[in-house]
Amino acid sequence: MTVFLVRHASAGTRNDADPSDQGRILDATGTLQAERLADWLRHEDVRSIVSSPVRRCGQTVEPLAKQLELTVVADPRLGEGADLSDAWSALVEAAAAQGDSVLCSHGDLIPELVSRLRRRGMQVPGRSGCSKGSTWVLQHWDGERFATGLYTPVKV
Repeated sequence: MTVFLVRHASAGTRNDADPSDQGRILDATGTLQAERLADWLRHEDVRSIVSSPVRRCGQTVEPLAKQLELTVVADPRLGEGADLSDAWSALVEAAAAQGDSVLCSHGDLIPELVSRLRRRGMQVPGRSGCSKGSTWVLQHWDGERFATGLYTPVKV
């Protein structure tokens, strides 16, 4: 199974006056990134789409869910500021599921998850990153680790 670990698409600038930053939505670039993600992943065997409950994450994966006629499941374990152990549990559940999964999260959790995967032996050919709208393609789960992780930034 493959897990596509997506960082939410571009959503403008953080409002430091609102510490929760829950209401920020995708900007024009983010909308295009979400459409490109859907065009790319609609050909994969995606059977589940799980997202941080924050609106911009849901908006990032909604076009894909629509094309695949799937429901986006909001999971607070993928939310910004969530506990890394909780996010890890969500990732492991997705890895063990039938078919491919898409998980959409934030720039604080994704690098930490990738770091943990690398410490467990995941090979990363090429470069690493966590730009908005980017995807980590995690492949070949053996019950404890993915064999490879490929960082894929989105082109707009």
